[in-house]
Amino acid sequence: MSQSDLRTQIIGQGIAVGNIHLNLPAAELTARALARQEGILAANGALVVKTGARTGRSPADRFIVEEPEAADVAWSDVNQKCSPELFERLLKKASSYLHERDVFVFEGFVGADREHRLPIRVVADAAWHALFAHTLFRQPDPIDLEDFLPGFTVVACGMLHADPDTDGTRSATFIGISFSRRMVLILGTMYAGEIKKALFTVMNYLLPPRGVLPLHCSANVGRKGDVALYFGLSGTGKTTLSADPRRRLVGDDEHGWADYGIFNFEGGCYAKVIRLSAKAEPQIFQAIRFGSVLENVVVDPLTRAVHWNDDSVTENTRATYPVDHIPDAVVEGESGLPRNIFFLTCDAMGVMPPISKLTPEMASYHFLSGFTSKVAGTEAGVKEPKPTFSTCFGAPFMPRDPVVYASMLRERMKAHEVRCWLVNTGWTGGPYGVGQRMSIAFTRRLLQAALDGSLDDCGCTPHPFFKVLVPISCKGITAAKLDQRETWRDRAAYDQTAAKLAAELVRTWPRLADRVTFEPRRLADVSLAAGDLVVSVHACGALTDDVLAAAVAARARVAVLPCCHEISRSPLDAWLDGPLAIDVARAQRLIAAGYDVLAQTIDPAITPKNRLLLGAPR
Repeated sequence: MSQSDLRTQIIGQGIAVGNIHLNLPAAELTARALARQEGILAANGALVVKTGARTGRSPADRFIVEEPEAADVAWSDVNQKCSPELFERLLKKASSYLHERDVFVFEGFVGADREHRLPIRVVADAAWHALFAHTLFRQPDPIDLEDFLPGFTVVACGMLHADPDTDGTRSATFIGISFSRRMVLILGTMYAGEIKKALFTVMNYLLPPRGVLPLHCSANVGRKGDVALYFGLSGTGKTTLSADPRRRLVGDDEHGWADYGIFNFEGGCYAKVIRLSAKAEPQIFQAIRFGSVLENVVVDPLTRAVHWNDDSVTENTRATYPVDHIPDAVVEGESGLPRNIFFLTCDAMGVMPPISKLTPEMASYHFLSGFTSKVAGTEAGVKEPKPTFSTCFGAPFMPRDPVVYASMLRERMKAHEVRCWLVNTGWTGGPYGVGQRMSIAFTRRLLQAALDGSLDDCGCTPHPFFKVLVPISCKGITAAKLDQRETWRDRAAYDQTAAKLAAELVRTWPRLADRVTFEPRRLADVSLAAGDLVVSVHACGALTDDVLAAAVAARARVAVLPCCHEISRSPLDAWLDGPLAIDVARAQRLIAAGYDVLAQTIDPAITPKNRLLLGAPR
């Protein structure tokens, strides 16, 4: 594409710019950044930059424009709405700022799958932001650029601050996503993670209607083709644990699950590198070299050696590097269907088991709960670990109702018999400030045991507070280390803390505040319509039959979990027990009424009354 055609496209989007530097290679972008004094070179060859006051994401300043194209956004304190007028006002401000300034433009893709990838254009006022995009996103082939038309454009004006008094913003920072304009606008923050996460949010909105499940996870694949997914928020070890020398890295943060398998959204990695160790994380350590970007690390002024342990700027030091800097990575970014899923949680309370097995029902519960602890530095204002519950292990980036993503995950797990594990990478021996963080080596041994099948036959016991299935043994690890209670000096304090967290998990799940209301009524007074879903849990005796009759009369869908059965002795006892006979008869009545019926059970560790009867009219 010629410069004049590109300028015409950009102007057509409402942006006036000065000189355009289009699709410069990494070496040239590094040279331009150095010449513009945007950063310095570290001894390892990486470009070192500072992001100023904002050293992490600014979730309170991120908005989605309220417009018809955003009709399926689940508005909340995470998915905040802003008016089209505010977005247009700030876009004009950005255009006035850029119209005589040099801009650096990257064109490429989000998504390795050619059918589902999103063409993107990043227009930045800093050369290093273009280098970040060049390093992180998918590179185009030359033929892709001949008539390139972006599906989404990012306008990154990090050095331009909004004015709350005159612009009507909350602060000097504004991150806005407009689905009608197909544009992301970023003002007042140089933190490059905002570019990445804004486009991830876009993909999370666009893909589900196309039958693709977007996931906030890393992925790798074993030598036998077994794919593993690692879910977790910043600070849980997602990037570190997926960079395993025994397995091939697919991607470190964002993926889509299509019918054939998974694909990486990105072509690079964005790793947290505070206290990075060549011994514990050799692949990441060696990947950070020329062509990489280091954010907010401290370097020796004379030798330019990186002080990896120095958190004087922020705990949230970051590195961006191409995925092909990882030895034997899956550069094409696509792989098969997952066999194992790991939910990583950084439990700063120190009570979650280091690893536990989840049934599909438990997996749905914990996916919607998304418990972890926010780690210092990953967001503005977070100075020490803070418990949080982030649906889908990525609530800040999930614009649709979380049930959409949870339902898609559950369907895929059941269809492909995927094993799921909850892994605590947080504290052991006590809470934050008393105990210590679990070592990477220890967690890797547990993951390897899950991946190679060693934990399949070791036996499990339900946790007394969380009900997850805790392995009784694991080769090479003492049994006491698998039981968090045994690592605490004060066992009573453990019980107290675990009970507190268990209660909080119940209180916050499934995060339906402002979406449902409770009104006590007699069943006879409830008005039902075709298409409604009637749910009955532990309705005693004939009350379950009353619920079924009401649902059938309205042609509503129904899900019942029967409880006490009003029967003392059944004439069918010689064949099957009385309560089961009653539930079989209930299923048969639904079938006779023209319903499709599905009989399931939930884990008896959750409730011994575990027969679940589902019905939907044909």
